[in-house]
Amino acid sequence: MHGFLLSDDLIFSSRITGTARAHGGTLTVFRDAEKLLDILTAQPVAIILDLHNTTLNLTIFLAKLRADFSPIPKVIAYGSHVDAERLRAARSAGCDLVLPRSAFVDRLETDLPQWLSGLI
Repeated sequence: MHGFLLSDDLIFSSRITGTARAHGGTLTVFRDAEKLLDILTAQPVAIILDLHNTTLNLTIFLAKLRADFSPIPKVIAYGSHVDAERLRAARSAGCDLVLPRSAFVDRLETDLPQWLSGLI
């Protein structure tokens, strides 16, 4: 089980990658959306996006993903619950699962292994 995580929050990234490891999975962490896209050479199972990452232009990111992969990997996105517009935009853009950060944290322990297996 391997996936990619886009986040520039080092403490929260450690929590997510630690949970993945505890379940036998791995997450490669990127702080820059372009670098994540540049390194994708094989079909990843899942990509987790922090919608508040300063390098992320979700529309461009998903367009590039769609152009380079078929089918595209599962995209799980999380963001602040007070930024309802950004969460709605992520759903409209085609993310497979969009959660407020609190719900993401609540589901992390039970659902991350499924997400890294491509099950959403």
